[in-house]
Amino acid sequence: MASITVVVADAPYGKERFYSALRFLLVALHEGHKANLFLLEDAVFAAKKGQAPPEMPVGDAGMPNCEDLLKAAIAEGLVVRACRVCCTERGLRDDEVIAGVQIGTMLDLVNWVVETDKALFF
Repeated sequence: MASITVVVADAPYGKERFYSALRFLLVALHEGHKANLFLLEDAVFAAKKGQAPPEMPVGDAGMPNCEDLLKAAIAEGLVVRACRVCCTERGLRDDEVIAGVQIGTMLDLVNWVVETDKALFF
């Protein structure tokens, strides 16, 4: 099986990129691949504890809770790192990050890209 690194930079609720990346990663994990997720820029907020997205204005479905989705992916074996510089710039402290997410550096990302079979940017 392959190893895959995915990088996401968009905010978790601004667009659907984070949600799409997690769907991709969950399928990859289900298929037996090794998967990494590196959170850059506003995507670091996907790793924040205590998310409460608003309800959708139509129908019964709510917004997908990125915290819950990320926790489920971590439970399936996803390795997640959030950029330290990006977290610091946004005031996101280490104790505000959900369990299973490590604070990482660009060196971590470089190593993942070099070591994995495929790297994608959502």
